[in-house]
Amino acid sequence: MGPLGWLLDAQLHVAGSPVLVREIVGNVFGLGSALLGLRRVVWAWPVGMVGNALLLTVFLGGVFVTPQEHDLYGQAGRQVFFFAVSVYGWWRWSRNRRSSGVDGDQPAVAPRWATGRERIGVLLAAVIGTAVAYPVLAALGSWGPLPDAWILTGSLLATYGMARGWVEFWLVWIAVDAVGVPLLLRGGFYPSAAMYLVYGAFCAWGFAAWWRTSRAVRPTRATLPPSYSEVVA
Repeated sequence: MGPLGWLLDAQLHVAGSPVLVREIVGNVFGLGSALLGLRRVVWAWPVGMVGNALLLTVFLGGVFVTPQEHDLYGQAGRQVFFFAVSVYGWWRWSRNRRSSGVDGDQPAVAPRWATGRERIGVLLAAVIGTAVAYPVLAALGSWGPLPDAWILTGSLLATYGMARGWVEFWLVWIAVDAVGVPLLLRGGFYPSAAMYLVYGAFCAWGFAAWWRTSRAVRPTRATLPPSYSEVVA
């Protein structure tokens, strides 16, 4: 059995329940991406994409024969969308670095609060996205379609907010985790449920860190050199 075959089939037994090694590894990559995102490092995106690919196979239990045998299409679908949005985030953060001329040790994005218009857009997208995803997931036979619909929608909004550098994206993640933990526990996805708990605490920390950084960055941006102000005027 090669390394890929071992990763697809390997299991551990925790408290008498089988747990896929790839579920653990995928969540470790997800946590690594979150840590790099907290530090605003561009590598947060490709690291997260590896975790997305692994977790896609976990939540399609009927296709990849997982011990839980539950198909969480919302959870699986969000891995695909994560991958796509991560390409955008990777490009945006890389472009920020090039345009600002920062060196390799500097953060790739400056945190800021979303504008009132952007917040309204996020709220509308959350309601509409959940409303649209619910019947689709229910028709596909997803296990727990309503919470799964919010997890899918909220996760995409949080990832997009991270790419834009909005401080509020951490709060969206906390709302996703609050719904995801009980759903995953009931479905028997214990490593993912445990990781959601870790993510929740981590997101609270990340929110505080980005909030502090946004307050420190704002005065610096507000003070423009006289020559530049004259040119703009």
